[in-house]
Amino acid sequence: MYKKICIAILIVFMCLSPIAGANWISFGHDYNHTGFVKDDSDFVTNLWTFNFASPIFSSPAISGDNIYLSSSNGQLKSIDMEEGSEKWNIDLKSGTSASPIIYNKTLYIGSEEHFTAIDIENNKTLWQHSSSPIRSAPYLYNNAVYVGCDDGHLYAFNNETGEKTFNVKLDGNLHSSPIVINNTAFIGSSNGKLYAVDISSQNTSWTYTTGDAISSSPAYGDGKIFIGSDDGNLYAINESNGNLVWKFDLNNKVKSSPTVDKHDNNVFIGSDEGNLTCLDIRDGTLKWSHSVGDKVQSTPAIKDNLIVFTSNNGNAYVLNKYTGLEEFSYNPGTILFNSPITSSPVINGNSLFVAGNDGYLYSLNIDKHEVPTSVFLYYSLAILIAVLIVAIVVIRKIKN
Repeated sequence: MYKKICIAILIVFMCLSPIAGANWISFGHDYNHTGFVKDDSDFVTNLWTFNFASPIFSSPAISGDNIYLSSSNGQLKSIDMEEGSEKWNIDLKSGTSASPIIYNKTLYIGSEEHFTAIDIENNKTLWQHSSSPIRSAPYLYNNAVYVGCDDGHLYAFNNETGEKTFNVKLDGNLHSSPIVINNTAFIGSSNGKLYAVDISSQNTSWTYTTGDAISSSPAYGDGKIFIGSDDGNLYAINESNGNLVWKFDLNNKVKSSPTVDKHDNNVFIGSDEGNLTCLDIRDGTLKWSHSVGDKVQSTPAIKDNLIVFTSNNGNAYVLNKYTGLEEFSYNPGTILFNSPITSSPVINGNSLFVAGNDGYLYSLNIDKHEVPTSVFLYYSLAILIAVLIVAIVVIRKIKN
């Protein structure tokens, strides 16, 4: 009898608790950067494209049935994930490359001039702070939103009131997106240092110096902070004392942020060498590396046994995460109109979303390997037809 009562109470508490994955609290969804939420919607994955009419460097966030994304001209949009139609648009009145996060129906995003909180249900600005440029995605921890800034400051704001609760001056520009683990904030800087800052005392607990600038964002797993550096290495640093546990040389700059798959002890990372690499989080042992021939600066997303990433060659790739073998790829530019894709992919159930420097957001079906027809296919066909017509005319003139 008592056992049944306890189970019933547990079920009630589970129902009252926030749904796992309902909040997108960090760059890449969480401190592992998995970029995936379980699909709790009742719609079928559809294929579509949406034109932002401006290059997209920001990465999307997902909440409910909508995906939220900002283009470089500062247009923040809510897009229906089923139909690919615009729900609302807010002009941030400032260019942005920073990625948004979402918590309890509030979206937080930085831009070249502001840090802004927006109610996503009525698309109203709740509060806003002027700032120097922000290229860092925020992180939400204990009712505070942490964000790095080009002025070298790591700030925190009360997520409801916008009151500034935290301000620590670090060195360099903070393009890296912070995470907070066990009451400590971790963030990389253009001065090549990884900082650990105690959020209670606002004192720096430790720093670790790499050989070049850091724009990669830290991820966490197995008691380690993982971060890439422009010196070409991926570092695994002890969370508690800042000691190096291991590092792995990727042969070129690492702009990509690591994605940690704790279930299989994997960390995935891209590099400017043109590879996506899988390492063992425990000791840095190489498991596999997949070459695509151009820079990989996006952060991979994980779904089940699949890993998804994009490249500056204009392709999105879906690999088997255990073998590194390609399942399928998508080239929206159809080669002739290739644009780099530096925005990181995100996944909602079976729906894979990829945003490109070409200004389009694409919806793919990751399970069925189905992709939308890109507008650039029609452009390519038109050029091909024009070339054929010219060739026919030239041949006829030669014959005559």
